[in-house]
Amino acid sequence: MNRTRIAVVGGIAVVVGVFAWLLWGGIDSNIVYFLTPSELMAKGTGGYDAPVRIGGMVQDGSVQWDKDRLELRFNVTDGQTVIPVFSKGAPPQMFQAGIGVVLEGKYQRSGVFHSNTLMVKHSNEYKPPADGEMPAEMYKALTRGSQS
Repeated sequence: MNRTRIAVVGGIAVVVGVFAWLLWGGIDSNIVYFLTPSELMAKGTGGYDAPVRIGGMVQDGSVQWDKDRLELRFNVTDGQTVIPVFSKGAPPQMFQAGIGVVLEGKYQRSGVFHSNTLMVKHSNEYKPPADGEMPAEMYKALTRGSQS
């Protein structure tokens, strides 16, 4: 009975110890924080080379897409601060200037945010077309088929 009680207490102590380590130590190095461009810049040198998630709007007139190299450059802003962004790979289909984005990556000492994940923020509300109205893509497909 004594050995069983010691084993149970020891097991509980190990579980509590691991849980405490995750809360106060180990989990902090794996968390990716969400910041606005202004909050990232306020971190100063502490914002460099740390995994972070930033959110903002794609600045109008800043999108540069190199389809041959699959490189995307644009600026993201929160209305106060502008951060240049570099992303490798094709952007999401809905990506465009003026849309909200969430970027995951690292802010480099060069002053450019290198994004390894680019997500487009969009409304979760579905609005069906009005009576007689068709989405543009469906309309194009229908009109091409009728011209043949």
